[in-house]
Amino acid sequence: MSAARLILALLLPIIGGCASHAPVPVEDRGAAPAAARPQAAAAKAAATPAGSHAAYHTVKKGETLYSIALDNGQDYKDVAAWNSLDNPNRIKVGQQLRVSPPDNGAPVAVAKPVSFGGPVEIKPAPASSAAQTAAPVSANTETLKREPKGGKLAYSDEALAKAQQVESAEKPAEIKPELKPAEAAPAEKSPVAGDDVDWMWPAGGKLLAPFAESGGKGVDIAGKAGDPVLAAASGTVSYAGAGLRGYGNLVVLRHNATYLSVYAHNSKILVKEKQTVTKGQKIAEMGSTDAESPRLHFEIRRQGKPADPQKFLPAR
Repeated sequence: MSAARLILALLLPIIGGCASHAPVPVEDRGAAPAAARPQAAAAKAAATPAGSHAAYHTVKKGETLYSIALDNGQDYKDVAAWNSLDNPNRIKVGQQLRVSPPDNGAPVAVAKPVSFGGPVEIKPAPASSAAQTAAPVSANTETLKREPKGGKLAYSDEALAKAQQVESAEKPAEIKPELKPAEAAPAEKSPVAGDDVDWMWPAGGKLLAPFAESGGKGVDIAGKAGDPVLAAASGTVSYAGAGLRGYGNLVVLRHNATYLSVYAHNSKILVKEKQTVTKGQKIAEMGSTDAESPRLHFEIRRQGKPADPQKFLPAR
C-alpha cells in the first residue's frame, strides 16, 4: 500500500493545480468578425454595378419610348412605369431608362447553424457516499475535470482509480454546429420555344421583301388596301397606334414572355391595347401608312430582337 499512497501523493497536487484554472473560453468560429462584414459588403457592392447593360438603355437620337420598348421586348407602359414617366413622349437624348423589371428583392435561402443551449447542470441524486463513489462519471462533465481535489477526498481504492482515469480519459470529441441545408429555390420556368407558338401567315399576298439582318427586320407581304390583317398567333395586344416612325399604323401582339409579333402600315386598326386575340382573328386592315404601296410589314421578335419570320411560319 505504500507504493499506492506514494502515487496518489504525486498525482493529487497535479490534479488540484489543473482544477484551479478556469475553463478555456470557447471561440465562436461560426460568424465572420464584425469588422470584416462591412468590408465584404462593400466589395460585393463594388463588384455589382447598380445597373447592367441588359437592364438599362441610353436614349439615342430618333428613338421613342415605343421603339425602345419594342427593341427590348417590353410593353411601353411597363417601361414608362419603371421610369416614373407620366408622358411616354417626353424622353431626352442621353437619358437612361430601365428596360427590364426592377429586382423584386426575393429572399435567398441561407443555411444557418443550429443553436445549442448552455451547459447542462448535473445534480447528483441523494444517495449514500459509497453509491456516489461507485457511480460512473462521464468524461465530458466538469465534475470529472475538477475532482478529486487535494484534501477533499479520503484515500480509497476507488479514489485512486478515479485519479488514474483522469490521465487516461480520451479528449472529448469536438461538437460542431450542424448546418441546415439551404432550401431549394423554385425552378424558373424555361422560355417558351418558337415551335410551341402556333404560327400562321398574317396575310395571303406574295412576299415582296424577305428578312435581312441589316435591313427591314421583317418581311413585307403584298396586298390591296383594306385586305384583312390576321393575328399570326394567339396573344394580347401590347401596342396599337402610330408612335413608331416608319411603321405607320401599328399593332404589336405579345404571345408569351419571349415572343412578340409586329404588324405595320395598316390603314385601320381594329383592336385595342390589352385586348386578347386568337390566332387568325382580324386585327387590322392593310394599308400604306409610311409605305410606298399597300402592304403588310410583319416581324417576329424574340426577346425584342428581330428573327426571320419564315423560320417560324408554315411553308406555303
